[in-house]
Amino acid sequence: MVEKVKFDDGWSATVTDAPLDAVPRLLGLFLVVAPYADRVERETFLANTFGSQDWLWDLPDVFRFDPGSRRLVGAELRIPEESGSAEDVARLPSTPHVRPGGLQADEVKDFRHEICTVLCRAPGDTVLTCLRDLDVLDQPLDARIGIAPDVALLVQRGFVVGWSITDPARYLTTAYRDPDPQPPAPATRRLLSECLDLVTDPAVVDGLVDGEPAAVARLRAADEALRAQQEDRNRADALQELIATYVEDYGAS
Repeated sequence: MVEKVKFDDGWSATVTDAPLDAVPRLLGLFLVVAPYADRVERETFLANTFGSQDWLWDLPDVFRFDPGSRRLVGAELRIPEESGSAEDVARLPSTPHVRPGGLQADEVKDFRHEICTVLCRAPGDTVLTCLRDLDVLDQPLDARIGIAPDVALLVQRGFVVGWSITDPARYLTTAYRDPDPQPPAPATRRLLSECLDLVTDPAVVDGLVDGEPAAVARLRAADEALRAQQEDRNRADALQELIATYVEDYGAS
């Protein structure tokens, strides 16, 4: 059982039995697990907590802690913009299983934690696993700490080396809105996979950049399908936002 974990800069925390109860919000390639409901509340939240924080031109993963209890109270995590290969995904360990838990900082001190660089997508995108780098796949994991519903930190040799979200389609949403409580529509799940292909699959992205007709047609088709989708509208809007820049930059090619 892992009792302590380390982040970048040698910063450390103790594992507790109190995970976050906030509902994850997946905003494109950005996962938020925090209690704030708008921009002003977020600014207040950051001002009243400590830990890892984003700054202008610097976008690390964000872990915020309460200065009184030193307990984890929120996180903002970035999904890598490049998917690993099927071979990489096959090497991802299936154990240990997720153990629900929280974190308590060992000291009140700010730190910086680098974002992950590789996205491993399970079949059907039922789980998205984000890794610091592919070297993580060379050794077993020590633990999976479930810091929030369906969100787990990956620990290897005592260090946080990545994180995962299970059933990401369920948590798709826009802006500061909570995800819809109903399960995602089948069309939403399919279009999530298609949109992730369009923005994270190196071969597809290269095709868009090069103006390949098949890639451009695929992008336009996804955009049109999302615009036409009547059910699960909030999640469809979230996926439209995910590919919006690509549609603007490459959709007219």
